[in-house]
Amino acid sequence: MTTKMVRKQIYIEARQEQLLKQLVRETGSTEAQLIRQAIDRHTGSFSPQIDMHVWNEERAFIESLMQKEPVSGGRAWKREDLHERQ
Repeated sequence: MTTKMVRKQIYIEARQEQLLKQLVRETGSTEAQLIRQAIDRHTGSFSPQIDMHVWNEERAFIESLMQKEPVSGGRAWKREDLHERQ
């Protein structure tokens, strides 16, 4: 089912533009997708979109960690390393 789109031109604050561009980099979504999601969240009609490719990559990474043998003296990675993965 294709949803009909309506073109809108809006003004946002400079700080909002910076935040929007940061979210685009972090999520891989488009600015338009993020704006539509914000409207849906605000009105209570939000339905999250799950990117299964990203989820499967994370699952494979977690499984690879689980298959490693215990390291004597502790783990070889830091918690911060996990947050910097992209």
